[in-house]
Amino acid sequence: WAPFEYVETNTTEIVGFDIDLFDAIALRANLDVEYVNVAWDPLLAGMAQGTYDAAISSITIKPDRLAKMNFSHPYYVAGQIIVTLNSSTNITGTETLSGKRVGVQTGTTGDDEAQSINGTTVVGYDEIGMAFVALMAHQIDAVICDTPVASGYVDKYDILKTVGEVLTTEQYGIAVPKGKEELLGKIN
Repeated sequence: WAPFEYVETNTTEIVGFDIDLFDAIALRANLDVEYVNVAWDPLLAGMAQGTYDAAISSITIKPDRLAKMNFSHPYYVAGQIIVTLNSSTNITGTETLSGKRVGVQTGTTGDDEAQSINGTTVVGYDEIGMAFVALMAHQIDAVICDTPVASGYVDKYDILKTVGEVLTTEQYGIAVPKGKEELLGKIN
């Protein structure tokens, strides 16, 4: 989920903005940190069950998640946006996605947004990079994902573009299991 967190291919180290931010928090709050690379769905389930002490992974603060875990103060504001191929002239915003195949990372707010668009066939992937691979292979028509992630892909691949307005306004927070209020206070 670059630029927020990803595995550096040369070192296999987990790096990115989220890691830098949590390292700074840990230093200031005197916390020992061990990062664990976990897929999205198991991460959220593990947080709800208290398997992990905290999670930082571009996690949008949402009411359904707040019912299962606590969140720090927001640390980043993002939104969802549509990405398509430069050669695509018939997709200009949500109103033109009817009848189109839209890729998302399953279980994310991008998935939620795509599901809310009438007439759209939503194609879910375990990881957002897989959706972009499918888009560039012409297997889907568009991708909906977080604005900073979309910008990273558009900057990296000159065959991609964003279209339309930002669809949502979302705040990222650091998740902490219910009952770990002292840790949440240190993180805040």
